[in-house]
Amino acid sequence: MRALPVFRRSLADSWRPLIAWAIAIVAVLALYLPLYPDIGGNGQLAQIIEGLPQGLVNALGYASIGTGAGYAQATFYGLMGFLLLSIASISWGGAAIAGAEESGRLELDLAHGVGRTQYALESALTLVVKLAALVTVAGVMVWTLNGPAELGLDAEGVLAASVSLMGLTLIGATAALAVGALTGRRAFATAAGAAIAVYGYALNAIANQSERLDWLRNASPYSWAFESAPLAEGFDWPRLALLWGISAALVAVAAVALRRRDVLG
Repeated sequence: MRALPVFRRSLADSWRPLIAWAIAIVAVLALYLPLYPDIGGNGQLAQIIEGLPQGLVNALGYASIGTGAGYAQATFYGLMGFLLLSIASISWGGAAIAGAEESGRLELDLAHGVGRTQYALESALTLVVKLAALVTVAGVMVWTLNGPAELGLDAEGVLAASVSLMGLTLIGATAALAVGALTGRRAFATAAGAAIAVYGYALNAIANQSERLDWLRNASPYSWAFESAPLAEGFDWPRLALLWGISAALVAVAAVALRRRDVLG
């Protein structure tokens, strides 16, 4: 048997949708970032933000939107990029095991000598590689627009924000993978991944409303990824380790769960 059969087939089957997601990311960045010199760098955006309710500004993370790093964080990394990559990765995570089981492909693959642990691990590897591809496209596009859009970002900040975004969205994807392995139901898997994404974002938004609620950030994956402002400050290694460690644990759950239950035919 050729090496990594599940991984290789998954990539072969999904390269067209992957390109479509990459195009969507490029389009969003090309739409938002070039606007910064006109509405952000000249103080116009800051004036608009001052007219908004402070609670709304805090919830959306717009407090630093007048800087290049704050603008890129608020418009892409913390919002549209997070949304697009969450939708893509959670749908992949839900389809990887649960979707394959519902379609009958999982049972067929297992009957042809693919081990259950192998299937789960190769499915997780597929998630990581596809997410890495999209994050790389995003990072390259941000860096390409950095000069023309007068954002003033440095390479370390772009890399740190990209790794943080990937770690954040990978949690939702691996949660979907794990629940899919536990239940065999794609709807449950997708709902679990979406719940993780919404939970993290909502908890961070609530924590932004008051200093008394800062403790909520300790339970928010979104806060772990972005509270330290990676675009401006660089890598926050302890929180990155937490993000990636949880994803690794969820992959382990998926592998164990798939080994221990009957696959639905």
